[in-house]
Amino acid sequence: MPPGALHQRVTAALANWRLDDAEQLLSGVDSEPSPYQAAEPDPVVPGTTDLGRAWADTLRAELLVRRLRIAGFTLVGEPVPTGGPESEREPALDLHAGVAELIDGTGARGGDTDSRAESASRAALAIALVRSAKAAFDATDDDLQRAAGLARHARIELLSRRIDAAMDEAVEAASLLDPGLPPSRLLVDTLGTLAGVLADLELMPLALDFQRRAHEAARSAAADPTLLGRAGDDDWAGEPEVLVAIAATRLGELCAELGEGLLDDGLPENAVPHFAEARALAEEALQLLPPESPGVVAAQIVHGWALVGLGEHTAATGPLRAAVRITAAADDRAQRAAAQLALGRTLRRQGDAAGADEHLVSTLQLATDHGLPRLRRAALRELCTLHAELDDAGRALPYLQAYLSDELDRVDERRTRWVELFGRRKSLLETERAAGQLRRQAYEDPLTHLPNRRYAEARLDGLLAGGGVPALAVVDVDRFKSINDAIGHPGGDAVLRAVSELLIAGVRDTDEVCRWAGDEFVVLLPDTTAEQAERALERTRRKVAAYDWASLGLSTPVTISVGIASAARGDDRRTLFAAADGVLYDAKRSGRDRVVRLSGVTQKRAGGTPLDVLFGGPANPAADDAAPEDDGFTSLVGGAAPAETGPADPPLGVDRTGEPLLGPLPIPADGGAPAGMVRRAPAPEPEVVSATGRTTEQVLALVREARCEHPDRPTLVLRAEPATLVALATEHDACTTMDAAAGAAAVGPLPEPVGRVAVVCAGGADTPVAAEAAFVARVTGSATVRHDDVAGSRVRALLADPDRLPDADCLVVVAGMDAGLVATLGALTDVPVVAVPTSAGSAAGLGGLGALLTMLHAAAPGIAVVDVDNGWSAGVFAARVARRAAR
Repeated sequence: MPPGALHQRVTAALANWRLDDAEQLLSGVDSEPSPYQAAEPDPVVPGTTDLGRAWADTLRAELLVRRLRIAGFTLVGEPVPTGGPESEREPALDLHAGVAELIDGTGARGGDTDSRAESASRAALAIALVRSAKAAFDATDDDLQRAAGLARHARIELLSRRIDAAMDEAVEAASLLDPGLPPSRLLVDTLGTLAGVLADLELMPLALDFQRRAHEAARSAAADPTLLGRAGDDDWAGEPEVLVAIAATRLGELCAELGEGLLDDGLPENAVPHFAEARALAEEALQLLPPESPGVVAAQIVHGWALVGLGEHTAATGPLRAAVRITAAADDRAQRAAAQLALGRTLRRQGDAAGADEHLVSTLQLATDHGLPRLRRAALRELCTLHAELDDAGRALPYLQAYLSDELDRVDERRTRWVELFGRRKSLLETERAAGQLRRQAYEDPLTHLPNRRYAEARLDGLLAGGGVPALAVVDVDRFKSINDAIGHPGGDAVLRAVSELLIAGVRDTDEVCRWAGDEFVVLLPDTTAEQAERALERTRRKVAAYDWASLGLSTPVTISVGIASAARGDDRRTLFAAADGVLYDAKRSGRDRVVRLSGVTQKRAGGTPLDVLFGGPANPAADDAAPEDDGFTSLVGGAAPAETGPADPPLGVDRTGEPLLGPLPIPADGGAPAGMVRRAPAPEPEVVSATGRTTEQVLALVREARCEHPDRPTLVLRAEPATLVALATEHDACTTMDAAAGAAAVGPLPEPVGRVAVVCAGGADTPVAAEAAFVARVTGSATVRHDDVAGSRVRALLADPDRLPDADCLVVVAGMDAGLVATLGALTDVPVVAVPTSAGSAAGLGGLGALLTMLHAAAPGIAVVDVDNGWSAGVFAARVARRAAR
């Protein structure tokens, strides 16, 4: 298994297309020639054997794919595109015949067999080996081993020009390489392999990121040699310093390649930093490598390439010539192609056209023969440039045509990727839509469109688990069978829908009505006592009985029976429902058409508490008949307050000095002011004209009309262009007050300021909205003070200085990227806070949605939130709070 010495030697042999050497090295790894033949039982631990076999299969598959590539075929038997007409291409291989030969034991053995038949058996065997290896990698729990296998399989797919398959393998491998993985040889090897695949896929920024991770992991592993284990005597790659040097060399190669691409694009100033980094990395590698190490030549090539990019051609020529001689003697074809490409570049730039042509043509031949697309394109481009500089159009044209053909192939590959990406996104959206529909079907009753029993059980479990004390009402339609008998099942369905609508209308927005089963409903009322729920459901019962059921064909009214219980300590969903269901049957046994709540010590509270301001006083059956209609939540949903026959309960805070008033004072029957209060006429608020989407003439006309109708109050113009502001000042002269930063103006007398509003702005981009809020607050009748660019550590400075927030009655906080400022000020001050999210900031803020959600979910109390960029609403709200606080 990698990254052992044998694995490294086989990998090096395959990379240099020494396929016979690789086959010889692999001959003793696995005695079984094919997965089509049965394996003997192995007493070794199954998991280790499976992974070892998977790596052997992977290496053998790559060997076969490279032999297929030389023969002109891909892994799946398709001919490799050569840029010529399709009519000249060989037909695809017959893989079925190849499988038959493998089963017979005659395939993939070489000899005098037909070359197409041999290629077919090799393709069939490679496919079988790939599938066998992938199955073993998928079965392992070791994410790193799996990622290493996927990265290697991505390289196999690239050799076969199967770009989409290579992309899939690379994405899955990247998803498994968690940044928290401990450094190891295998991690360094896997990151480097994946970086090479991404570079071949033309994802150079990603390739650089993964190779940088490989370099950092190698350094971390070298700092703690115990992470690497003991290397063999002949395993140079196993030494910690060599591991770091190889990673640095590969990173330098990618940096130099990126720099060369920027040079070709005419951006030499952008290329210099990349070449400088490549030279530094190569020098680091040369310092770490022993003189006899095979990695020295690769580091010298990268160093010479970097020097060429930096314009130091003389210094680069000698080492590059030496690298060419060494790689030619060692038959290291990949390194030789890279060395000759760098040498050809420097000779061309030094004016040695003949020498440059010789080395570049050799590079082109090596890259074409051995499937090195990046080196091939670079060689073609250099040859085009060389012969264009020599005015030799006859020789430049074939290279240009070949280069354009390669570029067209790349365009086709990109188009294929975009088509596949489109299909995947479409499938993903369809899957999400189907999942949403399934969730809706799972939790929604199709008849009434209410949440169903499954949802009710989950919601009730959540309320109880969160420490809430909900009330549960179980509602049953009385004698529903007789209703179905009278008007049929469609009519019965209409009755159930009408009852569900009446139940929804009788509860608060925070309560939830669910259909439990058949003619039964449940109502979940969070943080509500049984008595409070009883009042609300009693009003709903009356509305159901008074409904016009004749319109549905019924001669007698429909009635409901309701059982209510409130959660006690230790209750779970089953016990709470059993309690409510039990009292429901008490209601039905008592004659139906009534609401019954569970009576017990845990379900009661003392009468006459301040909560009756919200939910009504104790039940009075004698008074209910004469009382006006009330749904039990009148003060929450805005209806008329029920008439009280006795003295009203005071709101919280009235009976305790020093506490704020938490409820309305009772209003006497004569309509006068409550005792202890003096009514003041509200300050006239300005008329508002929005200039958005209007011409200057239209704004002026609206201002004139508003001033004629309301001369006693100012007219406020918002979001106006500078030309409109100038026109307003010209027409109304001294009567105009304006703020250019806010894009706002007020025409008419401003009210005397009452109270004080402080406007805090988080950043410079939020200034226009903050200016608008401050201007509106002043025009609405409060004094204002601005504090701009308050974020980060400046928040503490603002709070520490008593002169910065002088007795503010309300605080307006305007923020986009620094939306967390709202929660900070809300927690550290006792002033009411109005939060204004803005659309300014980063693109990830989604036009202010991110800031809005942050403010809405702030844990600090005393915060009100307005819409995105809504400085006007914030200013009006803050001014009202400040004016009322100053009374």
